[in-house]
Amino acid sequence: MTHAPALTPEVLTTLIALVREHTGIAMTQRKSILLERRLQPRLQELSLHSYQDYLDRVVSDRDEVAHFIDLVTTNDTLFFRTPQVWDYFRDRYLPGWTRAHPGQTLKIWSAAAASGEELYSIAMLCEQFQQQVPSFRYQILASDISQQILGLAKAGQYSGRSVERIRLSHPDLLRKYFTASPYGVQVNQQLKQNVSFALHNLLEPLRPPQRFDLVFLRNVLIYFDAEHQETVLRQARHSLKDDGRLILGESETIARLATGYQFEFPMIYKTAEA
Repeated sequence: MTHAPALTPEVLTTLIALVREHTGIAMTQRKSILLERRLQPRLQELSLHSYQDYLDRVVSDRDEVAHFIDLVTTNDTLFFRTPQVWDYFRDRYLPGWTRAHPGQTLKIWSAAAASGEELYSIAMLCEQFQQQVPSFRYQILASDISQQILGLAKAGQYSGRSVERIRLSHPDLLRKYFTASPYGVQVNQQLKQNVSFALHNLLEPLRPPQRFDLVFLRNVLIYFDAEHQETVLRQARHSLKDDGRLILGESETIARLATGYQFEFPMIYKTAEA
């Protein structure tokens, strides 16, 4: 098995520009080893001899763009990551929203759903809340830029670190909402019944347009430069209702950005009044 020559500075610069063009992700020259490791198997699969050959393929073949996006995007997530967020959602947000919106359906957008751990964490807490308030109804849209990773979210099969995390933090929910499978564990159909999936680039408007009460946009902005961060936040704002909430990741802040949000709690923002 042969390996392509190492990325030259010129090809790396072009590759980083191509990543930004198709995903908005701002990479630096320090990502060269990461990009080589992710792209090398695809070069071998296509019998290409250099990274320049592969760049030419991406530029000339629209069908290859989807593979390229799958390879260069990062999809690292866990069930109930950052407990503070989930305590807020379960103890404060769900009861408060239900009191303020009797008879309505809560609409949530998991805007970078990756392999699905976040969206199913949302669904589990909604299902638990529905047992306390039987009239409660919810819908979740799960989107991602990667077709491949979105397929994993739809499948709802998990193993390894993801399963160990929920086994330690929420063993009762693991027993209740998952079943054993040859792969590891399988999400029960109950958690999928109110979930829909969509391929979506966060830099673009959501199509068809929808309005949500709550948008989870966690651990995504860190991959964008300031210009694209503002674009992503603006697109999310267009999809939020006037009394909506935005949830970010623990290492993200938007204090220095021009956005339509106001700080409410750490990682929690509300739509600003016009």
